[in-house]
Amino acid sequence: LVNDILDFSKIEAGQLELVEATYQFVPLMQAEILLLNARINGKPLTTKIEVSPDIPTRLFGDEMRIKQVLTNLLSNAVKYTKEGTITLKAFSKQVDKDNVVLYFAVTDTGIGIKEEDLSKLFSSFKRLELNKNRNIEGTGLGLNIAKQLVNLMQGDITVESEYGKGSIFTVSI
Repeated sequence: LVNDILDFSKIEAGQLELVEATYQFVPLMQAEILLLNARINGKPLTTKIEVSPDIPTRLFGDEMRIKQVLTNLLSNAVKYTKEGTITLKAFSKQVDKDNVVLYFAVTDTGIGIKEEDLSKLFSSFKRLELNKNRNIEGTGLGLNIAKQLVNLMQGDITVESEYGKGSIFTVSI
């Protein structure tokens, strides 16, 4: 919570800087998978991991911020899915000889989001359906921070959702 508020403050003040370097893709994914499985903590959830073999093993970017975005999306998927499946897909598309666009898609079979609430989803301190979700912890900052981090990395984050059936969050960096 404190880190979220600090990151939010830095982003709002234009003071958050990316720390880009070469990183290994496989350890990043392994850390996220371990964290996902730890968060499930006995819930009747199945996880599926689909990683394209075409993703370069070494990438250049802000590994910590990419992890932060992924952790947020996976944590939300666990929070809002009582049973079913959470799927993490990772793939890339070659842009030119030296550049790829990296994609992550987090799909869940959770509660989904009402169509009229989709436009509010990335707002700061905004939690949807508070009466229904009052037992779920959160500040309403996570998705806002994720979106702003992805924007800083010159990427995009989108959501598709069907209320009562689940959601798909897709990030491109």
